[in-house]
Amino acid sequence: MRHLLDTTDLSLDEIDDIISLATDIISNPKKYAHVCDGKKLATLFFEPSTRTRLSFEAAMYELGGNVIGFSEASSTSASKGETVEDTVRIVSNYADIIAMRHPLEGAPRVAVTKTLVPIINAGDGGHAHPTQTLADLLTFYREKGRLDNLTIGLCGDLKFGRTVHSLIKAMCRYKNIKDVLEPSGTKYVQVESMDAVMPDLDVLYMTRIQRERFFSAEEYLKYENAFILDLDKLENAKSDLTIMHPLPRVNEIATNVDDDPRAKYFEQALNGKYVRMALIMTLLKWGGQLEY
Repeated sequence: MRHLLDTTDLSLDEIDDIISLATDIISNPKKYAHVCDGKKLATLFFEPSTRTRLSFEAAMYELGGNVIGFSEASSTSASKGETVEDTVRIVSNYADIIAMRHPLEGAPRVAVTKTLVPIINAGDGGHAHPTQTLADLLTFYREKGRLDNLTIGLCGDLKFGRTVHSLIKAMCRYKNIKDVLEPSGTKYVQVESMDAVMPDLDVLYMTRIQRERFFSAEEYLKYENAFILDLDKLENAKSDLTIMHPLPRVNEIATNVDDDPRAKYFEQALNGKYVRMALIMTLLKWGGQLEY
């Protein structure tokens, strides 16, 4: 039985296979419409979510399966003091696979010690968000035709942003140019203004400043409006720049950017559904619970 807790749980070949499967799902949706007939996905969301939770649910429904679960911890026995381990042990009796989001870093890793079925980390605190990274990689592939030799600008909450943390872990395994971690040995630059590097970027990955991760309102307010992307800032950008954002946004991307053909964050959200379809199928297959 395999789980997905972090991007590094998958080899590059396995990531490529998932992206290839997601691409085929996009081209041939009817082919996969009943692959998960009789299977159930449990969505255990101890933290609020819109895109991730609904895309997981849509993914399972479009594979012919069913969904059970909850969308907030207050509606569960966690509000009575039940541990994550007990919740997961019980729910794994009712479902074939679990997607779990939790505000505490490491909670999914604790959960896998008790589960009877595969667990997918749908985001744990500021640590990791591997399925968002798979959605990002699918977007890179569909927009750029490759996952290597890309110049990527990461802008926003690089300290607490779990989407950025997961993306960096993935991209530093490919041959990319900027904004990855030093231990990978890959070149990167840190700038105070995106204007100087904008002409060099193949991808601009925006994130919001996450109020809920800061320890004080004063600290948050220092960075709240540090960089806002608008059409003026895109004047010197490449004509084929890909603008991405894991969403939700607050004010870090002006709404008039939405109509720019380089804005791909809504397509990125749709790609999340397809790649989660591919991931659900893959984990169930690896566990011997599914044939296709």
